Formats: sequence, structure tokens, C-alpha cells
Amino acid sequence: MPTALPATDTSVSGLEFGAATLPAVIGSIGSTDVLAWVAIGAFLGALLLEWRGVREPARYLATGAWLTFGVFWLTMAPYYYYDVQSPLQTILAVVALPLCAYTGYLLWSGRDSLFLLTKAIAFMGLIYLPAETIPFVRQWLIETTAAQTHYGMELLGYSPGIEEGANGYESRFAFDPDETVTGRTTYIILACTGIGSMAIFGGLIAAVKAPLRRKLTGFALAVGVIWFLNLLRNVFIGLASPWGWFQQDWLVSFMTTYMGAEANRVSYLVAHNYVSQVLSVVALLGITYLLIKILPEILEPLEEVLFVITGTEYDLFEALGRDDVRADGGAQHDQ
Repeated sequence: MPTALPATDTSVSGLEFGAATLPAVIGSIGSTDVLAWVAIGAFLGALLLEWRGVREPARYLATGAWLTFGVFWLTMAPYYYYDVQSPLQTILAVVALPLCAYTGYLLWSGRDSLFLLTKAIAFMGLIYLPAETIPFVRQWLIETTAAQTHYGMELLGYSPGIEEGANGYESRFAFDPDETVTGRTTYIILACTGIGSMAIFGGLIAAVKAPLRRKLTGFALAVGVIWFLNLLRNVFIGLASPWGWFQQDWLVSFMTTYMGAEANRVSYLVAHNYVSQVLSVVALLGITYLLIKILPEILEPLEEVLFVITGTEYDLFEALGRDDVRADGGAQHDQ
């Protein structure tokens, strides 16, 4: 899987490295990191105030945190559109601002149940941002993922070797451009490690009240499944790009004419931005379903997400026959 995405991106993705290195968005990395840290810091400050019973200041600070969080995602939209060329990520980045602003408005207006979703977002940031901003942690994650992806390629009969990528880490798959179909290859960045998806589920799990044993079991399940599926995804993209698995004439013509793609990047774009991202959404839904079986308490913040998106109250506990969990906090289900 591949390359120069902004350092703050929370999706499982990357970009391509070919004959010409894609420019890293160095100028935007610092500003987006700062904006993300400001938002997460404000979330944590609001939760601390709420925990101490200072409800109104907590509400105002949380509202500001949600607005900042939305602005952060909006600043990522141009990159997703022009450089990553990912319709899904671009749309999500654009709609994040109005959704975050609406969440802040609801919290400001007195919907205190949104403090739980605020708590989940804060924990997500605490899991992801240190991995992004601490150099030795970032390097370990990237190079370990690259080594594991290379091992997966070897199991399929490919052994290109690993060399230093444009990010300065041993993360680039050293396919010979004269022997491959497209002459391109990929390298691993932080977004390719799956840490973003792990942070999402880790934040949800940390935010809810439930017995520690079930929380640890749910976290281990989510991380394990994400790691395995992400490894498959990296291998798929890492081979599809150089070997031109999607270089069919009609597809190349469509992508170059209507999507502005370079002809030799079509296999990468299709594998990464369409096939893998669609399957990633399906995988996240599947992991959520499995996690609910172990930790139904996460339905509570998910109800808040649905309310923000639809404006309709949902009782997922009743729909899934888990009203007893809502009533007792899950204690009697620690099996």
C-alpha cells in the first residue's frame, strides 16, 4: 500500500510511488496536526469539566471542539480531491464540517447524551495522534507493516525486497520498473498501518461503561481483524499497482478521460480508491456487528451518531433485544 497522504488522515489508505515521486504535503502536515491536537485537547478539557460537574462550561468548550474538528476535516478535502483522487474520502471530509457543527449545536442546545460521543472522539484522538506525532512510534508502525506486507507478497510468489521510500523509512517495495506492467510501485505510510480504524473502535470501547474483561476482549477482536484485513489490503494494492491488474483498455480510457488519471496509475487508483475503500466500509460494518455481540454498550454512542445524521431517535438496544444492557450497564453479562 502506498504514500504521501497527510499525516493526520484516519483512514486505512495511502498513495502511489512511481517513476516520479508524489510530493508530500509537507506544508500542511504541521498545521493539520496542530488543528487536530487543539480539537482533541478541547474535547478532553470539556470531558474533565463535565466529570467535575461544571456542566455549562463543559458544554461550551465541547461545542468549540466539535467545530474545530469539523474545520480540521474540511482542510483535508482539497488533498483528497486533487492528490489522492478519492471521491469517498473527499465527500466524507466535506460533509464532516456540517455534521460536526450540527453536533456542537445539539450539545450547546442541551443534548447532554452527546458527551458520550465526545468522549469517544477524544479517546480516538489519544490513540491515533501519539502514533502520528511520536517519530519512533510512527517509524516502527510503518516499517513493521511494510515487512509484514512484503511477507504476504512472498507467500504469493513475489519478492521485490524493501528499500527506503520517499518518507525516509524502509517501506518501499523495490519492484524493477522494467519488469512490471506499469513501471510503478508503492510504499507504506502511517495510514496504511490500520491505526486509524483501530483508533475508531478503541475510542468507542474506551468511552462506554462495561466490565473490563469484555472491553479488552472486544478491543483484541477489533484490532486483530483490522490488522489481518489491512494486511490483505496492502498486499492487494501493492501488487495490483505494478502488475497492472486493472489496466483494461476501456477502464484506462474512462479514468484518463473523465477522472483525470494518469494512464499507468489506473490499476493503483481502482485498487486503492474504489475496490479497497468500498470493501473497507463493508469490513468496518462487519467488525461493528461482531463487536456489538461482545460489547453491546457501544450501541449507545452509535445511537447518537444516527441521531446526528438523521435527526431521528433510534433505540438500537430494543431493536437488537438488548434492553437489559442499557438498564444495568452490562454487569450481568460478563461471561
